[in-house]
Amino acid sequence: MKYLITLFLLVSLSGYSQQELTHDVYFDTDKYEVPLTEENRLLLFISSLDSIPVEKVSIYGFTDDRGTNEYNLELSQNRANTIKDMFSGYGIDPDLITNVNGKGEILLKVLNEEEVHQIRGLNRKVEVIVTKKTPKKDIKEAVEIVDKEKTKEKTTDDIKKGTVKKGDKIRLDKIYFKTSYSYVTSSSKKTLEELAKIMVENKNIYFTIQGHVCCTQNSRDAVDKKTGKRNLSVARARFIYDYLAKKGVDKKRMKYVGMRRKFPLGGAPELDRRVEILVTYVTEKN
Repeated sequence: MKYLITLFLLVSLSGYSQQELTHDVYFDTDKYEVPLTEENRLLLFISSLDSIPVEKVSIYGFTDDRGTNEYNLELSQNRANTIKDMFSGYGIDPDLITNVNGKGEILLKVLNEEEVHQIRGLNRKVEVIVTKKTPKKDIKEAVEIVDKEKTKEKTTDDIKKGTVKKGDKIRLDKIYFKTSYSYVTSSSKKTLEELAKIMVENKNIYFTIQGHVCCTQNSRDAVDKKTGKRNLSVARARFIYDYLAKKGVDKKRMKYVGMRRKFPLGGAPELDRRVEILVTYVTEKN
């Protein structure tokens, strides 16, 4: 048993190369639900990715050698799908997950008959491989994202002038949120009041409120300290939605969505604790 534990640790640590991190999740016989102890281990691994720029995530499912080939392929795919859902549920951008494959059984290789049970237990698993980004690519992509986002930016003055059209984006300057919370700072309330007035007066504008967060890696959402949930960008967009609805903006004209940290602006962190308005439809004024 000591040999098996040592082998397990060596296999786990060997994945932590310069460009790749690995983690194995182990399952009970014929099951694809993650045991609680394994879920806790996986959450620790996912949390460790907060400070690491990720290029992609690959997820591979496996079974032991019992069962038919067809059964093992299906079970291994279900295990891989379960881990994918957990990664997405805990804030990892689904676009980063490029491979989710069930590989079927791992053939039993035993040196000692007493080890059969333990070896099969290690074969019932999902292997996660996280590939890190190179710094140069990180910088290039960040610049491209910011440039792309700036090309269609408008202001609330354009709404008043009637010069906005479908696809235009309006960054709400001077509306900032308290760190780790979904409500705005006191200095932002005046700007929010002005926004509500503009939106009430311009009933021909239909729009989506997009919430953003700062200071996370891998396009992850941040944790809302009020609720403990990793959905802060959604909560910020919902805060603005509820405020505008309370001030008289028709809910039929509005939607809200969390953008996690897909589009950082760079500079001071408070600039990314923001909301933007995406114009989705413009009708003629009555």
